[in-house]
Amino acid sequence: MIAKVIVDVAANQTDRVFDYIVPDEFRETIAPGARVTVSFGPRKVQGFVTGLDEQSNYSSKKLKELENLIDLKPPLTKELLFLAEWIKNDTLSFHISVLKSMLPAAMRAKYDKKLTLVSEEMLSKLPETIKPFFEDGKTLDSWEEWRKKAAEDEKKDMMKAVRQELLEVTPLVKTNETKKKQLVVKSALSKEELKAVLDDFSSKAAKQKALLSYFYENVQEDVRLVISELMEQAGVSRQTVQELVNKEYLIKEEQVVSRDPFEGRTFAPSSPLPLMDEQEEALAPVIDSIVEERHTTFLLRGVTGSGKTEVYMQAIDQVIRKGKEAIVLVPEISLTPQMVTRFKERFGSRVAVLHSALSKGEKYDEWLKIREGKVDVAVGARSAIFAPFENLGIVIIDEEHETSYKQEETPRYHARQVAIKRGEIYNCPVILGSATPSLESYARAKKGVYHLLTMENRVNHVQMPEVTLVDMREELREGNRSMFSRELLEGIEARLEKKEQTVLFLNRRGYSTFIMCRDCGYVAQCPHCDISLTYHRYNQSLQCHYCGHSETIPSICPECQSDSIRFFGTGTQKVEEELLKLFPDLNVIRMDVDTTRKKGAHERLLKQFGEGKADVLLGTQMIAKGLDFPDITLVGVLAADSMLHLPDFRSAERTFQLLTQVSGRAGRHTKKGEVMVQTYTPDHYSIIDVKAHDYLSFFEKEMSVRRQGGYPPYYFLALIHISDERLDQVISVSEKIASFLNRSLSDGTMVYGPVASAIPRIKDRYRYQCMVKYKVEPKLTEALQEIIKTYQGEMARTGLSITIDTNPYTML
Repeated sequence: MIAKVIVDVAANQTDRVFDYIVPDEFRETIAPGARVTVSFGPRKVQGFVTGLDEQSNYSSKKLKELENLIDLKPPLTKELLFLAEWIKNDTLSFHISVLKSMLPAAMRAKYDKKLTLVSEEMLSKLPETIKPFFEDGKTLDSWEEWRKKAAEDEKKDMMKAVRQELLEVTPLVKTNETKKKQLVVKSALSKEELKAVLDDFSSKAAKQKALLSYFYENVQEDVRLVISELMEQAGVSRQTVQELVNKEYLIKEEQVVSRDPFEGRTFAPSSPLPLMDEQEEALAPVIDSIVEERHTTFLLRGVTGSGKTEVYMQAIDQVIRKGKEAIVLVPEISLTPQMVTRFKERFGSRVAVLHSALSKGEKYDEWLKIREGKVDVAVGARSAIFAPFENLGIVIIDEEHETSYKQEETPRYHARQVAIKRGEIYNCPVILGSATPSLESYARAKKGVYHLLTMENRVNHVQMPEVTLVDMREELREGNRSMFSRELLEGIEARLEKKEQTVLFLNRRGYSTFIMCRDCGYVAQCPHCDISLTYHRYNQSLQCHYCGHSETIPSICPECQSDSIRFFGTGTQKVEEELLKLFPDLNVIRMDVDTTRKKGAHERLLKQFGEGKADVLLGTQMIAKGLDFPDITLVGVLAADSMLHLPDFRSAERTFQLLTQVSGRAGRHTKKGEVMVQTYTPDHYSIIDVKAHDYLSFFEKEMSVRRQGGYPPYYFLALIHISDERLDQVISVSEKIASFLNRSLSDGTMVYGPVASAIPRIKDRYRYQCMVKYKVEPKLTEALQEIIKTYQGEMARTGLSITIDTNPYTML
């Protein structure tokens, strides 16, 4: 039997299937989708079995045997293997990169090296620094572990000994330990035997006797107790337990524990809510599609607060009744606490949660529940689209317009496209839900490619909040130089008196955006990136948000030695400080990357706010959507223009979406809501249409701009990024690529560039880009693959990097 294996070596020449002979011991258990260890050249690597065959096109003399079969049950289903092939071709990625991205991080292989003396005679030739590691037949079992502790001269001597062939290097594939284990003990004796032992037990060993008595009186035969809990309950030490294990009265063993991120939390069961007319009209065609097992992509455009989540849950209910499974994607980790609570209340323990705030182990255990068929619903962020269900009945993408559904590293897939592909494979519906759908999705719905569903009213006909545009130019003219307009401050004060809550939104973390010398104009820049440093007050430092570089704040200007260094711009930390100056008794909860680093911080902060322990929730875009609290009656947007002027054709669309989403947090229940948008460009159509809650008007205007500029959805784009530590090399390669594309592609296709990227240098690497704009281009994939093939060797040898994004979501 021959196994077709994709090996864990991401390179152009290895991006294909390799044949290996399946040893007899694995014949019964091996299956497509399983991970294996194979010998590949001089090393051992992990691989994925993509297929099995009785014979190979190559001579059996040339073929090697599989070294090891890692999985008895394949982690990847046949459908996911098919999907990986499709993503590989669609995104021009390496096959192995796609396969690895489908598995939880805890299952990805680690590579280590074992070092052994070539022969005993070589010991005398070893440098003195490393001799002790190989005396008396010893080996160095983990190069990686040793390296962390070794001195520099030891490392150099070790590498020298390897080069001189005094030491032999054996590559090791280590599959991460995915199971959490705990020590447990049980009695080795029956109740009668225990009684007899206790009667004869020495009174000198009082602690041991007490522990045996505890087992005799409280523990049934064959019941295992966790050692740490037993010590607490019986009041004994670990040593006492071990002594009884040594005497063979107790048996100690390891037990696998399932990690539950929601341990200790109870969820009150909820029932389906009565639907409004619009909700019923939206749900009916979805249910028809579920019943008929027909694939349709639905675009559900429902205003904020229109009850989209209830429509999702009732559709899932139908799917579960048919014995099928559901995937629900949510964009932000901050959305998941409230979303998860609602799903757990409705569907109980049959819900698995996959998002980045879980530990590697917790994520693995949630994934395993799905693979073993213990759950029917998976809720999570982008990667949850690869949940290994085998009988999928529906896929739902909430806030489908969100850019976080696009993976920005290889493989550069978009979760929306993957969801639609999985829907086609399983003949099941896909729902794309949003109050502000992406232009591409809405244009497809208008053309009939997607089935459009609309909900224009909030649940129980709650009024949409009134939006006021505050012209900050006027505030300046009237002498108000603070970050808060007079209207907003009056609004916050009014909410405090009424014991209502306010949400303040600012899309910048940190204390201020940059520091500048007022005398000479010096701005503190990152030495590794072409971007200014951001001041963070909590640790009194300047930080780069791209590479992580940090430095202390200069008290005098490094350029002109003046002491006129001042902070410019506003971050969330500064807003919080200014608010507390104006309202000393105010309780503020700040949510941004800095305050939510710790595990569970999102949920804890939102819970505090939901319990009324704060008057103001201040945050970046993580608070803009999904939050549903009855006492929020005022939303203040401090700098509506912060995204409007970025060099990106989607900036107006993102501004409209974000402002609409954050506005939708106000007045969602019985209390009337109000939104104040502070802006320096109150006449821009994206901001005017937010005031009118008019998505369709914005859609028409933005489509007109896109048509004139030749941008999606009228054209497709492909972006080629070239980066290197040497500027001349980047320019040279970029020019050759642009020239090659101009020669290779048809006349109707436009090639722009090469030009420097919007941020020309990040982490000491210069960045250039070329853009291809086309309507139909049959030769594009072939041309892009040719570029990768041409420069593959150079990329392996030097620091050159070329990445291709066939559907870019950010132009920066």
